[in-house]
Amino acid sequence: MNTLAIDIGGTKLTLGLFQDDQLVRRMSRPTDRAGGPAWMLQQIEDIGKTWAAEFKIDRCGIGFGGPVNFPRQRVICSTHVAGWENFDLVGAIRERLGLPAVVDRDTMVGALGEGHHGAGTGARPLFYMTISTGIGGGLLTESGLYHGADSFSCEIGHHTVEPGGPECLCGARGCLERLCSGLWLERDYGRPANELLQEPAFVERYARPLATGLKNCIMLLNPARIVIGGGISKAGDALFVPLRRELGRQITAWSRARVDIVPAQLGDDSILWGALALSKAK
Repeated sequence: MNTLAIDIGGTKLTLGLFQDDQLVRRMSRPTDRAGGPAWMLQQIEDIGKTWAAEFKIDRCGIGFGGPVNFPRQRVICSTHVAGWENFDLVGAIRERLGLPAVVDRDTMVGALGEGHHGAGTGARPLFYMTISTGIGGGLLTESGLYHGADSFSCEIGHHTVEPGGPECLCGARGCLERLCSGLWLERDYGRPANELLQEPAFVERYARPLATGLKNCIMLLNPARIVIGGGISKAGDALFVPLRRELGRQITAWSRARVDIVPAQLGDDSILWGALALSKAK
């Protein structure tokens, strides 16, 4: 069985082709935000048809960088790119490539990827959090993904961690995403996150609001493990050692909840592997 896996993000578009459980093709391109859905779908069609000339593709799984109504299989919107409101992405893929497809929010799909193939294998419930352009989460339980009543669960990026803090793109103040995402770090400090995270003094400050968000997650959900993906997780021990130390200071004294926080094992491909798992489950 050959599966086309698609990761649609605010920063980049990545496609992969799986033969059973082996990733045999991969391509990534920077997102043209001004191009909206039309640009994105044309890239997917061009790459998909090129691969289809070499492989018979049977199905498609998609992780989308924004809210998705999972029962209805429609994109609700994109928080970074205009034009995606109430978009029938599954229908567009079927029309352009002739493939049955299934879509979910990218962070949900990342939870599937790390939960079945990566750092969260065997850990349930598993909370996956990505820190890249934005911040989001996904919860994988023994029975599958938890979407909530309206497919808006696990939006950890818009939990308030600093009341009265700087204004977020969502209109609230002090959101975890506003304080810790790559987009805002570069805007606030004029340097990319990978440079900033090489400075121990900066990391100590950065770890405080991030640990607060993780504490909220631990006290509310009690996950067996938290896996952090996205570009910022690539800082490795330079981030995770001070982060665990700060979380140890913040966690409620009487709590015996697990504090197991690790970087994603699949790197930039967590969502591709999750899209594979998503396509199998549908």
